[in-house]
Amino acid sequence: MAGLLGSLTGLGGGVVVIPVLTLCFNIDFHYAIGAALVASIATSSGSASAYVKEGITNVRLGMFLEIATTIGAVGGAIIALWMPTNIIAVIFGLVLILTSAMQMRRKVDHTNVVGSELARKLKLYGTYPTKDGEKKYELTNVGGGFSVMLGAGVLSGLLGIGSGALKVLAMDGAMKVPFKVSTTTSNFMIGVTAVASAVVYIQRGYIDPGIAFPIMVGVLGGSLFGARLLKRLDVTILRKIFVLAILLVAINMIYNGIMGKF
Repeated sequence: MAGLLGSLTGLGGGVVVIPVLTLCFNIDFHYAIGAALVASIATSSGSASAYVKEGITNVRLGMFLEIATTIGAVGGAIIALWMPTNIIAVIFGLVLILTSAMQMRRKVDHTNVVGSELARKLKLYGTYPTKDGEKKYELTNVGGGFSVMLGAGVLSGLLGIGSGALKVLAMDGAMKVPFKVSTTTSNFMIGVTAVASAVVYIQRGYIDPGIAFPIMVGVLGGSLFGARLLKRLDVTILRKIFVLAILLVAINMIYNGIMGKF
């Protein structure tokens, strides 16, 4: 289920893995994050490869925005040395609740977007397959999307999460990228962010193979199934699933922030 949800929404498998391990199995929070990072890598490896093959993912856009998330992740790791991360977690949860409300108000996907000059120069436009054949799209507000990606990277460094919600919101909300392209490109990016964080958790001994391996196998299977399912899902249904998922993330972040688990 974690792999399926992460694959469809671009959030990574940690949305389900962290609360299930901590609340249902009483596993230490740090080990849960370590397992969730492995789950995110598995989700990205499984679904992203399928999405790239099917031509949905905008690889050029993903590689460009990864610059921002990498810089942000380094900054977040530095900030984490002196700022209480539980406060950041609560703020992050509140922001997600606000953005989910904004997402619920939008009923249609982005169409006929006139791309910005910078987006054209960087060749960030593309096509993706639909029931009616290949559909072209352009995007705008590259600077705004890049800024949100910096924030996503900072949160990744602070909290040890993939910040897939902000990645999708940056592309869909700020840059007006079609929703399916946003979620698949987020899946493509999230593995890189998770790998960087996972190295730190391995060094600290917080990735237990006995916990991480069965989760990785399950998540990989779910993500591959989600990759097949995405092409058949209506964008409106997909957006509702995404809103529900980020509300769950928000509640989880606020709860763990208040309880001081970060």
